[in-house]
Amino acid sequence: MSSKIAIVTGGSRGLGKNMALSLAQKGIAVILTYNSKKAEADEVVTQIEKNGQKAFALQLDVSNSKSFAAFAQQVKNVLKEKWHSDSFDFLVNNAGTGVNSAFAETTEEQFDQMMNIHLKGVFFLTQKLLPLMADKGRIINISSGLTRFALPGYSAYATMKGAIETLTKYLAKELGPRGIAVNVVAPGAIETDFGGGAVRDNQQINSFIAGQTALGRVGLPDDIGGVVASLLSEDNRWVNAQRIEASGGMFI
Repeated sequence: MSSKIAIVTGGSRGLGKNMALSLAQKGIAVILTYNSKKAEADEVVTQIEKNGQKAFALQLDVSNSKSFAAFAQQVKNVLKEKWHSDSFDFLVNNAGTGVNSAFAETTEEQFDQMMNIHLKGVFFLTQKLLPLMADKGRIINISSGLTRFALPGYSAYATMKGAIETLTKYLAKELGPRGIAVNVVAPGAIETDFGGGAVRDNQQINSFIAGQTALGRVGLPDDIGGVVASLLSEDNRWVNAQRIEASGGMFI
């Protein structure tokens, strides 16, 4: 049986990189996207291929929906050339950046950036890739613990993630006839370079979050990749339209 194929957006670093590596460990081939860091993306591909799985990196700016039709064509070509396939199985909408700005000071430009990347990007990229997705495939949208609890400074970012959680339910309902399941994974605070790396590098923020987390520490990328890989396994085929928070029990 041929290996399943996943597309992971923003797979060159941070959580996306960990997801790509975790999927490959489970025997799933990976097409990962990067925005500007080609060398980092190529390194992830090399790492995956060293471990005996196929991978490919494609450039994609998720904030530019006008580029999605051309990207879908690239995916089609790569599937044919590298896998002799006309479809892929899993889509992980992970790519994103954060804006940390008080509500009163958030600019329209910042708001639009968050909307284009996290909401419009996910909506239309998924739409454009649907014709290439196999029936009984699966989609995972990445949200955030910030949709359940509020930390000042993330109003624009969290608003878009809240919209993604609603969109996930609609996708699950409308794609159900094709057997496609759609879920949300919502990480808590993780030590990455996300948002300027504050959670990782600012000891005060790190200690505060650890103190508010039931398991007593801040999350690491390794805590998230496996959750995504597990949700895409056959064991979880009946999980649909759910929000799975992976935060170690933040603010409970």
